[in-house]
Amino acid sequence: MILKAACLCLSLIFSASSLAASEEENRSEAAKAAMPHLLAPFETQISKLSASLAKAKNSTEVDALLISAGQTLWNDARQQARQTTDDRPLYWARLAITQQIRDGKLGFDADATQRNSWLALFEQNSRGIQDIRYTQGVKRILLTGFDPFLLDRNINQSNPSGLAALLLDGKFIEVNGQRAQIETAIAPVRFADFDAGFVEDLLTPYLKDPVDLIVTISMGRKDFDLERYPGKRRSADFPDNLNIKTGGTLTNPVLPLLKGKTLPGAEFVEFSLPIKNMLTVQAPFIVHDNCTISTLRQKGFCPKNLAELAKEVSVEGSGGGYLSNEISYRSLRLRDQLGVKAPVGHIHTPAIKQYDADKEAAIVQQIEEMLKAALAK
Repeated sequence: MILKAACLCLSLIFSASSLAASEEENRSEAAKAAMPHLLAPFETQISKLSASLAKAKNSTEVDALLISAGQTLWNDARQQARQTTDDRPLYWARLAITQQIRDGKLGFDADATQRNSWLALFEQNSRGIQDIRYTQGVKRILLTGFDPFLLDRNINQSNPSGLAALLLDGKFIEVNGQRAQIETAIAPVRFADFDAGFVEDLLTPYLKDPVDLIVTISMGRKDFDLERYPGKRRSADFPDNLNIKTGGTLTNPVLPLLKGKTLPGAEFVEFSLPIKNMLTVQAPFIVHDNCTISTLRQKGFCPKNLAELAKEVSVEGSGGGYLSNEISYRSLRLRDQLGVKAPVGHIHTPAIKQYDADKEAAIVQQIEEMLKAALAK
């Protein structure tokens, strides 16, 4: 087995020094009231971790506890998802633990800087990032999903992309007699993490030693969309999971950051997915090659190629103006920067309202079939 551990920049800017509860954690009580069953399988683990942290004598002990807790949570959530077809328990259990890390009792004094470093450590391990392992001699697929989002609209919202990450992680598929292994991670819905380099830190090892396919996934519209032209700028006028807006709008799109500097790169990039193969998987949901974009000069059009966009300012990529578009842009920009020829691109899944186990299971099954088609010769 080969272990590739990415050292990710998870910003986790929850508070400056007091480590007060984050906006995500502030929703926990409402989530418990609406969905009391979700955390039940994790309550013992959460209680044991709290007791162990209270007895910890130094930071080394806390590090070990949080690495173990993150890995256990990820693995337990994977197992539970196979039984319940639900991504939400992982999200809410993670928040229960991050709140403990933030303000829970320890056996020694720790400042805000130390607690923030523990938050980042726990997140890396509870998002599947440190669990990415490939068996030698197989084709390698890397897939990412997202946390649930827009939770102030629907506290019980699920995200089929996160479910796909849980159900497909570690799975082997057969493609023309060749085994392929899927490894996954789940991204936060937080602008600050993207600005801090989350995507770049996650994907760089798997582009420098290229895997056979990188697919980022998020929840989208009515059908499946393969997003041809991701755009650079943020223009969606709605918040992330910390209730932060970027200030970007359809008339004033803003540039993202990368580790304190403006994100470099062209206004648009183009996916490198094996589109013809993937478009053969048209059931139970329709799959589109979505090329529609918007610029400051023109709204809602489909360019023939990237050259046509050379002098344009991006407003919306094919995937919109939010983090789903941005994870696709960043992954492709990084691929091009590193000079890699690996197929990379983004899938928007059909949308679900709140939670729909049957529909989400069908979505994940069709994603798996698209991955098989993508690797077929």
